[in-house]
Amino acid sequence: MPANEIERAERLRDNYFNNKIKNMATKEIKTYSLAEMKDKYIGKVGTTDRDEYKYELRMDVLGKMIKSARQERHLTQEELGRFVGVQKAQISKLESSVNSATIDTILRVFKALKAEINFNVKLEDNFVKLA
Repeated sequence: MPANEIERAERLRDNYFNNKIKNMATKEIKTYSLAEMKDKYIGKVGTTDRDEYKYELRMDVLGKMIKSARQERHLTQEELGRFVGVQKAQISKLESSVNSATIDTILRVFKALKAEINFNVKLEDNFVKLA
C-alpha cells in the first residue's frame, strides 16, 4: 500500500475515533431515581405487584432480625423452636422468609429471644397511639 493511502487510512481512523469520543462525551446519560425504577420494574404504588413486593421485603427483614437475635443469644434453630413450641423447620422458614407467620408466633419468637418488638399502625399520615 502506498504511503499516502496509509496516511489517509490513518486520518480516517483517527477522525472516526475522535468523533466517537466527542459524541460519547457530549451524550447525556439518563439517570433514574429508585422510585422510578421500582415503578418501572416492580409496579406502581397501589398495584398488587408493588404490595406483594413490600410484603415480601418486610418478611425478609423480619426473618433477618429473628436470625440475628437468635445468633446473638447463641441459640440454634432447634433450641429456639423448643422455647417457642414449634419445630426447627418453622424457625428456619421464618428466618428465610419462606412462609408467613401469625403475629402470635412472631411474638412468641421474640419473647423467647427476650427481645422487644414494636408495631406501628399508620392511618394515612398519622400514627395511631394506644392510650
